Amino acid sequence: MPLSGEAIRIMNLVDDAATTMRRILTLVPLIPPEERKRVSEYLKASEPNAEQVQAALAPTK
Repeated sequence: MPLSGEAIRIMNLVDDAATTMRRILTLVPLIPPEERKRVSEYLKASEPNAEQVQAALAPTK
């Protein structure tokens, strides 16, 4: 079954998010540990987060 345009757009957004995360990972070694901790806490507090999006995408019964 072919994907809708909306599903393809969402998949492109996922690709963009993955690219952003790869960029973040390349920068992590360049910042000191205390800044890493602060960025980590910022990421954990972001809303919505990846787990919330994954839950919304999960099939319902």
